[in-house]
Amino acid sequence: MYRWLGAFATRRPRCVLLAALGFLVLSLVVGASATSRLKTQGYDDPASDSSFAARVTAPYPGTDANLIVVVRVRHGGVDGSATRGEGRTLTRRLAAQPYVSDVSSYWSGGAPGLRGRDGRSALLLAHVDGGAEQLGPRAERVRAALSGDPALTVRVGGPALAGSETQHLAAADLKRAEAVVLPGTLALLVLVFGSVVAAALPLLIGVLAIGGTLLALSLLGAVTDVSVFALNLTTALGLGLGIDYGLLIVSRFREELTAGHESREAARRTACTAGHTIFFSAATVCAALAALLLFPPYFLRSFAYAGIAVVAVAAVAATTVLPALLALLGPRVNAWAVPWRRRARAGCASRFWERLAGVVVCRPVLAALPVLALLAVLAAPFTHAEFATPDDRALPRITSSRQAGDLLRGDFDRGSGGALTVFLTSPTPQTALDYAPGLSRLPGVAEVVGPSGVWREGRRVAPPGSAATRLLPSGPGAPALFSVVPSVDPRSGPAQRLVRTIRRTPTPAGTEIHVGGPSAALVDAKDTIARRLPIAAAVIAASTFVLLFLFSRSLVLPLKAIALNCLSLAAVLGAMVWVFQAGHLSTLLGFTPGPLSTTMPVLLFCIVFGLSVDYEVFVLARIKEAHDAGHDTADAIVNGVARTGGIVTTAGALLAFTLLAFGTSRVALVQFFGIGAGLGVLLDATLVRGVLVPALMRLAGGLNWWAPWTSAGRPPPAGPPRERPPPDRVPARA
Repeated sequence: MYRWLGAFATRRPRCVLLAALGFLVLSLVVGASATSRLKTQGYDDPASDSSFAARVTAPYPGTDANLIVVVRVRHGGVDGSATRGEGRTLTRRLAAQPYVSDVSSYWSGGAPGLRGRDGRSALLLAHVDGGAEQLGPRAERVRAALSGDPALTVRVGGPALAGSETQHLAAADLKRAEAVVLPGTLALLVLVFGSVVAAALPLLIGVLAIGGTLLALSLLGAVTDVSVFALNLTTALGLGLGIDYGLLIVSRFREELTAGHESREAARRTACTAGHTIFFSAATVCAALAALLLFPPYFLRSFAYAGIAVVAVAAVAATTVLPALLALLGPRVNAWAVPWRRRARAGCASRFWERLAGVVVCRPVLAALPVLALLAVLAAPFTHAEFATPDDRALPRITSSRQAGDLLRGDFDRGSGGALTVFLTSPTPQTALDYAPGLSRLPGVAEVVGPSGVWREGRRVAPPGSAATRLLPSGPGAPALFSVVPSVDPRSGPAQRLVRTIRRTPTPAGTEIHVGGPSAALVDAKDTIARRLPIAAAVIAASTFVLLFLFSRSLVLPLKAIALNCLSLAAVLGAMVWVFQAGHLSTLLGFTPGPLSTTMPVLLFCIVFGLSVDYEVFVLARIKEAHDAGHDTADAIVNGVARTGGIVTTAGALLAFTLLAFGTSRVALVQFFGIGAGLGVLLDATLVRGVLVPALMRLAGGLNWWAPWTSAGRPPPAGPPRERPPPDRVPARA
């Protein structure tokens, strides 16, 4: 297959480039509409109990408020005669807005819970109608219509507006990151390659990968839910893998030119040998990302769609378009050279990595122990990790949704913004009426609002039909629905225990309890991740083992790679707990410390694991090539690290630069992804591949290449195609 691809790309290079240009134009034209089709939620399991409760109660007025208006009185209190008049006017303005329904206000007979603790704040609740594409613009218009009152400070928030603000910030941050990453990456590539032309080639692969993924996201967004954050992964992985594969192809092409081959033959041999490495590298990354499809939340599935598409396009472009370009360029790949980087243009082994590998091979235990200790220290904080679903606290304080959320948490009862929706099905109406007193006695419950009135600690404090019960559905066919206001933070452990307690409450025969609300959604999200994560980890481990076994023909090397990847991943997750949960860099990065998102560690696990195996394949390919050429294990390790250390470190540094650029985002989720993935790439491309891999391979010795057929005396299956003479011997220095 690799010989055929190399021969096809170098025999018809202009046809290949013309097809690539047409694909890029089509991708940019069709993919331009991708952003408008993407969504900002997707953290919940659609099959969970909380999602079921939300769907059942959504048609009834007052059960699905997605717009919250927090009003702060500048002078006096909310019960003053002048303030009440202004409050009623504001309520009428809100109700008069198009697509706004189910308006409830403290000044229009609302519940006492809509009044702030200090008497200077009040709440208005409403529902904005429309699909995911219409909610944001309509909520923005409502915010504009309610602003400008001189006597009241109005802050609009809620899921409808928070989603719109998140999408706008993510798009703006993406453009800013691209404006920094593209020229910065080009400058770094020029320094690495020593040539402007050679440096531009990996960027071309990255652009093709990004364009192809935008096309895929646009088509998928028309038929299924796709998260807007998938665009960030598209840019980061597109540029990163384009650079990785471009570095590998261009460096190998320079080696072939230095060996005396003419341009087309050098490009064909490069596509044949490096294409084998890229194929297995892309397959391992796709396998890791495909594990995200096992999780129901479309936030995670969206990253699988984007990641698999970008990896596939980058791999195909690197093995076809790049050899075609190199066949036409030939020695001109070194054009516009940087004078002081002549050695880099020759495609030689790195003296630094040769010396480092020699030291590690001579002292493997002394070299590995400090790195293992460092990774263990970084991983330690992960034992104290806490998890929650994202809310407005992922946004900066300048946004209206964040300001409204801070006022809600500071001026009102702790459970005001996180009431549980308890939906009861019973053939006996009296069962529902008798259920509220028991709910109100549970630990962590402030009050229960139900069909039989308002209950606190088992006592009714308001009769049916009072202002507090007007938000609940009523009439024939209406469900028995209770609003349970917790006395604790909805994201806290006691609030989650309350959800589990309600669901375990004994009920009569034929009666079912369904619980919705923020705390219930968090419980269900954590349960979903906990159930699916072992399966996803097993799938990733099995697919990685099989692919690395097919690549290396060894049973030991895949196990070593999986173990090292898990160690580096634990270090990254521990560092993220130290940064984002403990808040040690919150002032510098501008985020609010808090529990980690339930979905982000899973995403980080799949991406960092896949990229780690990507670099493992790069290093292992050259070590195996040297070993197959007759070198012993020590010399093969030094030879392989010397020839790939510079490529892997450079590729890792450039990919980390791309990822860390997203650490400047104003959305905490994007910051977590960028910093976590960037740190994982840096650790893997330097300490793990430069020290731990050669040290452990040296300690394993001949076991590195063990397989059942080698023990039985049978020759191993044919390895990758050999298109070049044995590599130069780079001896291990004692």
